[in-house]
Amino acid sequence: MFRYLSLLFAAASIMITSAFAEGREPVMKQVKVPHNYYWREMYVPHLTSGPSSLDWTADGKSLVYSMQGRLWRQRIGDDTAQQITTGGGYDYQPDISADGRRVVFTRYLDDAYEIIIRDLRSGRETPVTQNGAVNLDPRWSPDGKRIAYVTTDETGHFHVALASFQNGAWKSERWREERTSKNPRYYYSQIDHELSPAWSPDGQSLVFIANPEIGYGSGSVYRQRVDMSAPAELLINEETAWRARPDWSPDGNRIAYSSFERRQSHQLWITYAEAGGYPLAFSFGDYDVDAARWSPDGKYIAYISNESGTGEIIIQDMTGGVRQMLDIGNKQYAQAMGEVQISIVDEYGGPAPARISIRGADGRYYAPDGAMIHADDYYDRAQGPSETMYFHVQGEAVVSLPAGEATITVWRGFRHAVLTETATIAKGKASDKTIALQPLPNAAAFDGWRSADVHVHMNYGGVYRMTPQKLAKQADAEDLDLVFNLIVNKEQRIPDIDYFTPEPFSPDGTSATILHAQEYHTSLWGHMGLLGLKEHYLLGDYVAYPKTALHSYYPDNLTVADIAHAQGALVGYVHPFDPPAPALSSDGKLSHALPVNAALGKLDYLEIVGFADPLTTESVWHKLLNTGLRIPAAGGTDAMTDYSSLRGPLGQNRTLVRAADSDDPEQETASWLAGLKSGNSIATNGPLVMLTMDGAAPGEELKKGSGAQTVNFKAVLTSIAPVDSLDLIVNGEVAQTIPLSDNRTSASFEGEMTIDKSAWVTLRAYSKSASPYVLDNYPFATTSPIYVKIGGESVRSREDADHFIAWIDKLILVAEDGSYNTDEERAAVIANLKKARLEFEKRR
Repeated sequence: MFRYLSLLFAAASIMITSAFAEGREPVMKQVKVPHNYYWREMYVPHLTSGPSSLDWTADGKSLVYSMQGRLWRQRIGDDTAQQITTGGGYDYQPDISADGRRVVFTRYLDDAYEIIIRDLRSGRETPVTQNGAVNLDPRWSPDGKRIAYVTTDETGHFHVALASFQNGAWKSERWREERTSKNPRYYYSQIDHELSPAWSPDGQSLVFIANPEIGYGSGSVYRQRVDMSAPAELLINEETAWRARPDWSPDGNRIAYSSFERRQSHQLWITYAEAGGYPLAFSFGDYDVDAARWSPDGKYIAYISNESGTGEIIIQDMTGGVRQMLDIGNKQYAQAMGEVQISIVDEYGGPAPARISIRGADGRYYAPDGAMIHADDYYDRAQGPSETMYFHVQGEAVVSLPAGEATITVWRGFRHAVLTETATIAKGKASDKTIALQPLPNAAAFDGWRSADVHVHMNYGGVYRMTPQKLAKQADAEDLDLVFNLIVNKEQRIPDIDYFTPEPFSPDGTSATILHAQEYHTSLWGHMGLLGLKEHYLLGDYVAYPKTALHSYYPDNLTVADIAHAQGALVGYVHPFDPPAPALSSDGKLSHALPVNAALGKLDYLEIVGFADPLTTESVWHKLLNTGLRIPAAGGTDAMTDYSSLRGPLGQNRTLVRAADSDDPEQETASWLAGLKSGNSIATNGPLVMLTMDGAAPGEELKKGSGAQTVNFKAVLTSIAPVDSLDLIVNGEVAQTIPLSDNRTSASFEGEMTIDKSAWVTLRAYSKSASPYVLDNYPFATTSPIYVKIGGESVRSREDADHFIAWIDKLILVAEDGSYNTDEERAAVIANLKKARLEFEKRR
């Protein structure tokens, strides 16, 4: 993960399209904080089937919590949850006033999170904010006269605001002035933020998270008087990850919060409420604890745990440590509801795992109890009021829905059509709905091609807790044969490192094969995937982190590739480029080392389709191919499968390889990796493309005599979404556009072409606009090249070789000015760059 962003590019060198197709924009685009896939998941609440946040009622006998985007109330010791809120939005983060009469919460509706007050007796709701921003973490003051919350209003950055009731309406003002830190930061804005405020019992102070001059993590824990009469006090100095959410004990002496200090998962910690205290852990486990709240008498803490995979409420006795799970056995709805049992069957009538999205008659998304609900990270506002939300099933699902007409959309990989059907839900009634999958035209052309996602992160700090078995079941639903779980650091920890084994396996009850692999996290030189490590995981996993023991620019990516290759692994660059493509004419720095590994034969694949712009990445790939290098194309989603809001789902970007179908996971994986290395691959996010030339397939070479040669070809397309163009590309130029079917989702064409010099040829499909069926920038697919050698000559381009020579010259400047532990490290990095430069000189 952690997309490469440091020392990037200044101007464009591609003319085809922008990074994001017209209309498709980020969720919460009003927030101006980098790396939205982190704060969106770890800080902003999203739809989950289980509880996600909570508070105690004033008498301490009940809890009010958010579940399935609604607020619910449940008496402790009872198993019935009573629905509180209704309407078209999604409600989160409840906080009960001290008198027990009102609840304040945040509601997601129309691409904004607004603070709402609800009278628990009358049900009347009053807006606190109506600014169209992201407003979160509302907390009542003990006297009930003010509300502290976090807002992105005015600046797009997260800051604490205070609201008070004045002249018949709620008025807000920012609590602290915006501040910019001088210390460089990875993955965070230079503008400081404040997060998760909580009041002291006397109402005089707030505890909160802030990051002044902090280079890593989302900040430390501070307390400060509300009237700002004294500077903020640092209570805990540690690297947090958005989820600390401190809560003050009723006695005012202690603060509970979540921390991953010295462990892989967030657990419950408590510290003294004054500077100089020593934090202690109060829960232990390989799961996450979040959103902790003290009971009014201070004897218990209730929190959200993902020990079971999705959220559940745990009530922990703070004297003896007894843990009690709140049993949500029944739901008492506040609106007319019915039930539908959905059955997905394949073309032979048997049950089929699939991905499903269900929108109820009220316009909201719904899912079965216990499902992992996931949400898209971008969407087209013209196509709907919110991003697509979905879940995976193993053939059947039972879902409670509001009465009326529900819309059901079903996906199963890229060989079956996406289906949308409706179901009528009757109040108090149960019904059945069977949906039969339909193979796409030309799907049989891809028999014998095994699909894999080469870039998945099983657990990466999200709200869910994923296991290999759950991962494999999701892969089955996406019609994926293999999943490469790239284990990588998240801040100081490395989630999933305990799972690492070089042996591929298929968990019981699943078909997909899992292989734990590695993403080497070098944000200076570019991130790399290491697939098929035979012995051990590579540490430290990243370089060039300023002011850490891993500050050095060494090992460079060439050295890392040598270490991985010594273990028999394949090495590839992942999520390379968004527009603009690398510009060499500007004075800006450039540190992405892709051409270095490529030139020196230390690159086995390149993610053309991934968490980047495929057309931009393709343009760089074409230039490398034009120098005579042979680099296979791959597709990897960079999906964090434990996220509720993710770039995904897994398999959204995938690689098809012609490989053996074996019941032995080790043989299957070995055959697949060998096929990828040979270039017998297709990279796609929806369309499937196939090219043969005189019988040769992608990755293979045709040897022809001197002079112009006529070559017969066959091009095939099948796609879950329409494409605008299907192109034969020769040495980076469109040589022929293939005619499409009327609905632009299929093609089968045979023809001939004349080639008069050595060339590489690919088949590419893409659309100029986004599709609701493809949760990516725009539909895109490409084959790896077929290489045509005319008269024994190699492919060469002086212009493109000079391009990479200039690129490497910029890398040398960066390396010469870099940070190292020894002169030997500096010399090794610079020597590798000069070797690559010399190789491109030979390829002019």
